[in-house]
Amino acid sequence: MIHQIRVHETGGAEALRWESCELPAPGADEVRVRHTAIGLNFIDVYFRTGVYAAPQLPFTPGLEAAGVVEAVGAEVQDLQAGDRVAYASPPLGAYAQARNMPAARAVKIADGVDDRTAAALMLKGMTAHYLLRSAYRVKPGDMILFHAAAGGVGLIACQWAKHLGARVIGSVGSPEKAELARANGCEFVIEYNRENFVERVKEITDGEGVPVVYDSVGQATFMDSLDCLKMRGTMVSFGQSSGKVAPFDIGVLSAKGALFVTRPTLFNYTATRDELIYRAGEVFDAVVSGAVEIHINQTYPLAEVATAHRDLEGRRTTGSTLLLP
Repeated sequence: MIHQIRVHETGGAEALRWESCELPAPGADEVRVRHTAIGLNFIDVYFRTGVYAAPQLPFTPGLEAAGVVEAVGAEVQDLQAGDRVAYASPPLGAYAQARNMPAARAVKIADGVDDRTAAALMLKGMTAHYLLRSAYRVKPGDMILFHAAAGGVGLIACQWAKHLGARVIGSVGSPEKAELARANGCEFVIEYNRENFVERVKEITDGEGVPVVYDSVGQATFMDSLDCLKMRGTMVSFGQSSGKVAPFDIGVLSAKGALFVTRPTLFNYTATRDELIYRAGEVFDAVVSGAVEIHINQTYPLAEVATAHRDLEGRRTTGSTLLLP
């Protein structure tokens, strides 16, 4: 018997229910993982509220966790009981004390990385990796704009971008978050609640604009972010914490300088096991080498996940947040 969080109907944080269940033996290509730490991410809110549709109701949310393999299916070859593993991938179900997970989506945790760090870095760290190395490949000397720089992805990505030789402009919502962003790779910080970020970006770049904007905020920042780009710049819209981006005339991109726009997700960039192993390996290497420090700034008991969701939605969190089974 284990406990897990179940959502029977989409809605507010009160939809998250603590329930017990029996966990069957893992399937032939699965591993049973006893979780030691579970990552909290804004995508979990999207599934809880119905912005993203879960495969069925009821469902157990969560896409990221770390733990220890307790049992393996008959066809699993590269993992065994006792291995420390982490994952950031469908299927949903991480909000549980233990679960069965497709073995192909779990990776061994590198030596020198503890379980809590692994649970905090898999989704956010691999997101930062594909943003900086694939969606737009950051080069030494690039001046980039990263919205929500004090968030979980932001703190990792801004450190990493600086390590890659970029000059980072970060936008944040408070003086406290501004201080955190400056300590984690941002050369310039814009407090968007009291400054016009388009004007500040143009001022910082002497009117030229930046080659790339990374935006997980969505509706509140998208159109203004296009005005921060230089000619043929790239808008990477990878989230929508303020709401969905409204439909717009694609001709705007031509008028503003032949801009590129992409709406990627991590799961498109870890679609094969080779891609997953590559990105996870580079994230672990960045942490072990000291290029990136993972900030776990909040932890909550899994049973109190509703409070964690309310704090995340209320922008009362910084860095990474963990749920502890």
